[in-house]
Amino acid sequence: QVQLVESGGGLVQAGGSLRLSCAASERTFSLYAMGWFRQAPGREREFVAGISRSGGFTYYADSVKGRFTISRDNAKNTVYLQMNSLKPEDTAVYYCAARPSGAAVDGSQYDYWGQGTQVTVSS
Repeated sequence: QVQLVESGGGLVQAGGSLRLSCAASERTFSLYAMGWFRQAPGREREFVAGISRSGGFTYYADSVKGRFTISRDNAKNTVYLQMNSLKPEDTAVYYCAARPSGAAVDGSQYDYWGQGTQVTVSS
């Protein structure tokens, strides 16, 4: 059982930056591909970014490409999401997720989820 704990959310003005962190309990963290997803009120959960087990492959939703960067530190069992040039439409609860195989954009393919962290971007 992998436990994931997100942190780093908060309130920021449009154009600002935040860095989210997701710490995993699993010592074999490097065997898991990781993803970030978000869900805004009244909307379905959507994929934001994903990273392969080694960190050598990353991919992004078109809506965040060029503004967000996903990275991981396998020595610290942590995945990050650096969010720059934030927009009000980025407001959502952000979740990290893990799957014990290759990267995926479909949330249903992830086995473990964190509790989420709120990101609010004011205009």
